This record gives sequence, structure tokens and C-alpha cells, in this order.
Amino acid sequence: MSVDILQEKIRKTKSPIMLDLGMRPEQIPDKFRQGSGESAALYAYCRELLDGLKGSIAGVRLHFTQWALLDGLSSLRSLIDYAHEQGYYVLMDGPAVLTPWEAQRAADMFDTFGMDGMVICPYIGSDAYKPFIPVCQNGKSLFLAVRTPNKSAAELQDMITGSRLVHVAAADHVKRHGETILGKCGYSQLGVLTAGTNSNAVMGLRTKYNRLFLLVDGLDYPGGNGKICSQGFDRFGHGCVISIGPSITAAWIENVDVDPIAAAEQAAERIRNNLSRYVSIL
Repeated sequence: MSVDILQEKIRKTKSPIMLDLGMRPEQIPDKFRQGSGESAALYAYCRELLDGLKGSIAGVRLHFTQWALLDGLSSLRSLIDYAHEQGYYVLMDGPAVLTPWEAQRAADMFDTFGMDGMVICPYIGSDAYKPFIPVCQNGKSLFLAVRTPNKSAAELQDMITGSRLVHVAAADHVKRHGETILGKCGYSQLGVLTAGTNSNAVMGLRTKYNRLFLLVDGLDYPGGNGKICSQGFDRFGHGCVISIGPSITAAWIENVDVDPIAAAEQAAERIRNNLSRYVSIL
């Protein structure tokens, strides 16, 4: 089960960091951009980040739409293969899913790209994730973005519907469909993404859903911090991974005298040490 692989990599590295490799053009160091297009520069920088952080973080997160817009899907496939060779768990944000047909095509992408897990938006209802159930039963993981960390997320995702918040109602659906697809670690192959900017969202989901693996996003956002993110773990330091992007990948911008990869390594170590103040991984 993919969720078991992720949990084991977190335990082995003692690091719950999922490095988000989605970045804006200006966050790619100049040394990778000389004479190259954006897709080639991004690919080269990502490869060196994977080399530099090998063994110190659990996984990486890639974005299908970013690579598709750069006409770089062949590079995306190569990067996923390389990340696996380097020992990372590989998660990919899938394409927009607005119809059942698109959901099925997205589920088929596991065969095309070979990643371990995928993130999609669940807000067209169960049509978004039903095609993924057989894939998850065969060992892959799916994370449903029920509460995102962007500033305006609360306008819809924290609205009350009946006696529940909208994102809690979405998580209830995930629980119902995922409670029979448990890994050996006790967590479901269907997990949820929640916002590391909102303590109530993280704590509420962790408390209510003890079998849902949490992907906590937003430490890079205003209001995000290690204390909030750490609330996604159970008492053994399990069941959660924290997605972190520019704080690591763009750390070189604040350390212009340091090699970009060295700056990323130092930032990852600082973040891991900060998180260890709040959570111990057993």
C-alpha cells in the first residue's frame, strides 16, 4: 500500500517533509536558466534538489498542470522516475477534475506516470474520486483537497451546511469510501489535504478522522507555522505529511552568497528541527 510506503519513509528519515517542486519562474536560480527554456531550467533545478535532499526528506510533490503548460510532460515522467530512483515517495497534483470522464482519465494517469499518490479536488462530489477506488485498492493513494490554505478558502470551505462545515462534509465522504482500504499502518489509502494555516481545520480533522492520512499544506503561506502543522500527527508522530515549497526551494533568494542547493538543504534542516519541537516520530 502506498500509504505504508509514505509512512515508512517518514519514519526512516525522521522527516515529515513533502517537498513541493511547483515554483514560479523567478524562484529558479539563474545558473539553471542560462540558455535554457523554463521547462529545461525547472527540470535541471528539480534534479539537483532531489540529489541534495536525498535521504533527508520523505517525498516530493509535483504538479501536472505546471508541466503540461510548459509542454514538459516527458520531463515530468523522467523526473518521477528519477525521484523514485533516489528513494522518494512521489505525489502529483492531478489535472482539474470537472466531470466523471475527466476523473477516469486522471485515475488512468497512475499507469502513465507511475507516481505513488495523487491530489485532486473533490468538490464535484463522489464522481471525482469513485474511479480512483480500484486504483487505491491496488496500492496507490489519493488525497482529496478538502480545506486549502489560500486566503479565500474559508469563503466556501468553512461555510456551514447543516451542522457541519463544508470541508468536514467533504471529509465525511472520504472516510466512508476509504475506511475499507486501510494500509498496514492503519491509515486509509484515501487521505485529505488540509490547511496548515488553520489550527481548527487541522485539529478538527485529526481528532474526528483517526484513519485518514493528512497532507498538511500551507506552511509557506502567511499564517502557516510548524505548531499548526504538527497538530496533524497522531500521538506516535504518524498519519501526516507536511507539504513545503518556497521555504526550501526558494531559500537561495535570501541567501545569495550560498549555493542554491546548499541553501535548500539548510532550510530543510531548520524546518525539520523546528517541527521536532512539536512532534516526535516513533
